[in-house]
Amino acid sequence: MEYADVAIKMAKTNLSDPYTLLAPPFDNPVVSLNKILAEKKIQLNLTHGTTTLGFKYRGGIILCADSRATINDTIATENSKKIVELDKCLLGTIAGCAGDCVHWHRELTSECRLYRLQNGDKNIPVTTASKFMHNVVNRLLGMGLSMGLILAGYDPQPDGAKLIYVNHEGDRIEGNLFAVGSGSSYALGVLDHGYNWEMCDEEAFDLARRALYNAISSDPCSGGCIQLYHITEDGWKIVPTEECQQFTNIQPEFVVPMDVDDDVSMPID
Repeated sequence: MEYADVAIKMAKTNLSDPYTLLAPPFDNPVVSLNKILAEKKIQLNLTHGTTTLGFKYRGGIILCADSRATINDTIATENSKKIVELDKCLLGTIAGCAGDCVHWHRELTSECRLYRLQNGDKNIPVTTASKFMHNVVNRLLGMGLSMGLILAGYDPQPDGAKLIYVNHEGDRIEGNLFAVGSGSSYALGVLDHGYNWEMCDEEAFDLARRALYNAISSDPCSGGCIQLYHITEDGWKIVPTEECQQFTNIQPEFVVPMDVDDDVSMPID
């Protein structure tokens, strides 16, 4: 077999087995990679930003995200899709390096389909999906991955609604509320103030929109349109983008004024 054929076969391992992601072609990449990049003056760790959030309440689960994709200080697109549809009752959010996120999305989607074939057309439990991703990430610790994902959906009773956060550092955390990305602190400020388990659907939609709009207004790496999904035991549905756009147009009070002089005192209600 020629060398080119061997190289192609090795590269295809990324597609055939998520546990054998092709590593750099030198010994001990965890230690050596940063040294080689410094010697060659190559910047691998590009800055990137986003805002995604999710929370549970008595009416189900809400996932919300912006749609801006950036490379360093450049806006690549305002129309990226950061909430991905993995199964009938399972969604995930994307934050981090686009290549790494596409990789986990592809592998987890395949795992969901395989589970359905092996288990009589049953949905993969959120807990199972999160453990699969957790195992993948732990095999690749220190390899330069950059991703943080929120998995949301419904497991069979009595477990019910599940919201689980997994990141490239090997963390796997289950909770009621998460925000991920460069604008997460701005979103959490609104969520912490307005979150209430007993909210109705419209109140939950409004809270998610306000939280994300606050992040978009304050974080330059977040922007575009607001993507909003609602998950119940019957599956997920998309809240129309038009409704989110109308909300953005009528909420100027959430924009932080940037042209106020330092010596002008702001009135306090």
